[in-house]
Amino acid sequence: QVQLVESGGGLVQPGGSLRLSCAASGSIFSIATMAWYRQTPGKQRDLVARITSSSTTNYADSVKGRFTISRDNTKKTVYLQMNSLKPEDTAIYYCNLHYDQSNLDSWGQGTQVTVSS
Repeated sequence: QVQLVESGGGLVQPGGSLRLSCAASGSIFSIATMAWYRQTPGKQRDLVARITSSSTTNYADSVKGRFTISRDNTKKTVYLQMNSLKPEDTAIYYCNLHYDQSNLDSWGQGTQVTVSS
C-alpha cells in the first residue's frame, strides 16, 4: 500500500506563489503517474496537472502557464509550483498516484490552498 503525504498549502494573496509537495512511500513511485487534483465544496474533484513516469506533463487549461508539476524520483516526491495565484484557485489540493499494471490508485489527505487578500 502506498501512502501519500502532502504539504505546502496555506493562505496567499492574489498574485502570490506556493509550492505543494507530496511525498510517497513504497517502491513504485518512479514508475507511477503522479497527479494533483483540486476540489471545492459541492463540486467534483478536478485534475490540475499530471506527470508520467517519463515526465510527460499535462495541465488543466485554467492553470497552464501558471502552474508547474515536477517530480524527484530519488526523493519519491512530486511538486506543484503555483504562481500568479487567483482567488479561483482556492481549493483543497490532493496528490494522486496511479499505476495501471497493479490497478493501484492512491490519494493523499489533501492540503488547503486559500487565495485571498
